[in-house]
Amino acid sequence: MAKEATVKALPAHPDEVARLVLAMRESLTDSMVERLSVTGANALEVVDRLNDEATREAIHKALDRLTELNRIGALDTLFDLVTVMHGAKSAATDSMVERLWAFTEQMVNTLGSDNLSRLAEGASGAMEDAVHATADARPTGGILSAISLLSKPETQKSLMFLLKFAEGLQKRCCD
Repeated sequence: MAKEATVKALPAHPDEVARLVLAMRESLTDSMVERLSVTGANALEVVDRLNDEATREAIHKALDRLTELNRIGALDTLFDLVTVMHGAKSAATDSMVERLWAFTEQMVNTLGSDNLSRLAEGASGAMEDAVHATADARPTGGILSAISLLSKPETQKSLMFLLKFAEGLQKRCCD
């Protein structure tokens, strides 16, 4: 059997350690020392903020949520969404933003108008009335029933209304 070689660390000679420390000290420039000091101070400031209970809770919660997002595969989706939003923000010009705000303002004003409110209330009420009026009605069936229904003035008036409504909607939307 071959003997296993064991490597023993040689004790460093005190003169060698002193020379190494001296070499490190002499190789540091003033700007390097300043950067090390600033970095150390910043690191201590971050560690000090971790002593604040609210900050510590927030970091733990954020880490827990990041872990959960990663576990379910949503972390990639989140970063994809952020990338898309950043791209949209970068691509948006002042003119586009102004038009978007003008459109939003117009929509809010339109949706908040009294006329639209009355129209929605009237349409809702008419639908409720129609539901109640037809809930118990039983169709008699057959073509003669349909012809009889078409001969009634209120049916003809309703059909004319629907045709005029569709015609007006087409003119307003498509012309």
